[in-house]
Amino acid sequence: MDFMKEYEKWLASPALSPEEHAELESIRNDPKEIESRFYGPLEFGTAGLRGTMAVGLHNMNIHVIRWATQGFADVISAEGEEGKRRGVAICMDCRNHSMEFARAAAEVCAANGIHVRIFESLRPTPELSFAVREYHCQAGINVTASHNPKEYNGYKVYWEDGAQLPPHHADAIAQRLEQIDVFTGVKSMDYDEAVKAGLIEILGDETDRRFMANVTSMINDKETVAKVADTFKLVYTPFHGCGYKLVPEALRALGIKHLICEPKQMVIDGNFPTVVSPNPENPEGFYLAIDLARENDVDFILGTDPDSDRVGIMIRDHSGEYRPVTGNQTGVLLLDYLIGAMKRSGKLPEKPVALKTIVTTEMARKVAEANGVACYDTFTGFKFMAEKKNALEESGQGKVIFSYEESYGYMLGDYVRDKDAVTASMMLTEMAAWYAAQGMTLFDALEKLYEKYGYYAEKTHNLVMPGLDGLKDMAELMKRLRENPPAEISGVKVVTRKDYSNGSVVDCATGGTSTMELSGSNVLRFELADGTSVLVRPSGTEPKIKVYILTRGSDAAACAANLEKYSQWVAELKK
Repeated sequence: MDFMKEYEKWLASPALSPEEHAELESIRNDPKEIESRFYGPLEFGTAGLRGTMAVGLHNMNIHVIRWATQGFADVISAEGEEGKRRGVAICMDCRNHSMEFARAAAEVCAANGIHVRIFESLRPTPELSFAVREYHCQAGINVTASHNPKEYNGYKVYWEDGAQLPPHHADAIAQRLEQIDVFTGVKSMDYDEAVKAGLIEILGDETDRRFMANVTSMINDKETVAKVADTFKLVYTPFHGCGYKLVPEALRALGIKHLICEPKQMVIDGNFPTVVSPNPENPEGFYLAIDLARENDVDFILGTDPDSDRVGIMIRDHSGEYRPVTGNQTGVLLLDYLIGAMKRSGKLPEKPVALKTIVTTEMARKVAEANGVACYDTFTGFKFMAEKKNALEESGQGKVIFSYEESYGYMLGDYVRDKDAVTASMMLTEMAAWYAAQGMTLFDALEKLYEKYGYYAEKTHNLVMPGLDGLKDMAELMKRLRENPPAEISGVKVVTRKDYSNGSVVDCATGGTSTMELSGSNVLRFELADGTSVLVRPSGTEPKIKVYILTRGSDAAACAANLEKYSQWVAELKK
C-alpha cells in the first residue's frame, strides 16, 4: 500500500471531522508518523482489532470501527434473514471513545438490517458473552482494549456460542475487508432513527439481573462465609473500569459484610489516572489498595482490569507484607478449592474436567489428576477453551468445572464462553473466606499446596518489537528457532521439541518424529532434561514475542534458581 496516497485520500475525505482533518494536517511534515498510520490497515484476527487511538488506517478510530463492522455485518448477513433477525449484542468498556465506537458499530449493523441489542453503558466483558447466549444472538461486538494502556482501544467479536470468533469466521471478515473501502463502502444510519425503527434495542438492568442470577448460582459454601462474615475483610479495586458495580454486588450476594472499595479507582475514567497500566498482572497498580489494606488490617486484595475479564489478587504473607499471586498460582489455588468445595456440596460431576492453556503451569494438571479430574490443554485464548468445553460436553466425555490461563483469566459455569472476572472474583473471595474459617490465609494455603503437590514456578518474558519492523523481527525470530533449534538451553539438554504450527514432535536423542493432537498455532516448545519447558510464541494482540518458562524443583529456592538460569537464555534471544 502507498502510505502517502492513502494519507492524501484520508485528508481529502469529507467523512473527516474538522478535528480529525487538523490532526492529519499536523503530521504532514512527519513521513515516519504518516507511514506508521497508513502503511496498511489494522490486521483483523480472531481477537478482532486492537491499536492506538488516532486518525489513520492503522489506528482505532470511528472510521476503522465502521469499516470493520461492515465486514462483520456482511458475514452475519451471509447467515441469511434468520442471522440478521437474531442479530448482534454490543457492549463497551470505560475507555475514551468506547461508547462512541459502540454506537457507530450499532449504526452500521442497523443500516445492514441486523437487529442490535446494545448496552446502555459500560459492562463487563463476560456479560457481553452472556448476552449473546441469553438472547440467542448470531454474534457480539465488544469495544474494549482489555488491560492495555490508555492510548489503546479495541474491537472484539463473538459468535453465537458467546465465544470470540473462530479462525474461519475471522478469515472471512478479513477477506471481506479487503474489498470494502473505508469511507464509501460502509452503510450507516442515524442512531436515534434506528432505535425508533426497532432496529436498535437498549439493554440494561434486566440483563444485569439475569447475568447476576447465573453468577450467584455458582456459590458453593455460603454457610462457611456467614461464619466468618463479621471478621473477614477484603479490599477491591476495579482500576477505573467495568467491575465497579457488579463485582461488589456479587461479593455482597456471597454474604461479605466488610468490603472495602478503593475510592479513587472506583471512579470510571478511561485515562486511568492513578496507574501507569490498568493491568492486574502488574503489582504496581495495587499501591492504593495496599495502603487501604494496611489501614484496615486486611489479608486479601482483589483487582479487576478495565473490562472486568481478568482478576488479580494480592495476599499478606507471614511478615505482614503484601505480595502478588501470579495467574498460575491463583488458578491452582482456585482449582484445588473448587474440587474440594464441589465434593463437599455434592456438585462435582461424574466426569469432571479442568482446562488450561499450553503455556499455563503443569501444577494444574498435577492438582487435577491427583483429585480424579481430567486435565486438557488448549491453545492460548478462551475461544479455544470454549471450543474444547463444547466438544467434551456434547460428546459426553466430561463436564468442565474450571478453565484458566496464566494471564489472570478464569472461566466457570455454563453461561459464558470467555474469561469472567465477576464470577472469578466471587469464587476467589469464597475461597479466601473458607480458608479464613480454617484459621488460614491464602498465603498459608499456597504453601500447603506446594508441600502437597510439589514446587512449581513460572516466568513470562515479553520481547517487545515495536514499529514497522516489529512484525518482521518477530517472524524472523520464530523462523530462526525453527531452522536452528537450540540443542541445549542454559547448559541443559533439550530432550523434546514441539512445533504447534504443524503438530510435530521431535525426540532430540534419537531424531525420531511423531505428531500430537494440537496443531495450527505459531508456538514452539522446548522440553528440557530437568523437566523444564520453554515456550515461544508471538503475541496475538501486541508487537512482542512471549517466552514462557515452566519449571519445577525440590523447593522454592530451586525453582527460583531455574527461572534465573533460563531467563539468561531468553535475554540473549533478541540480540
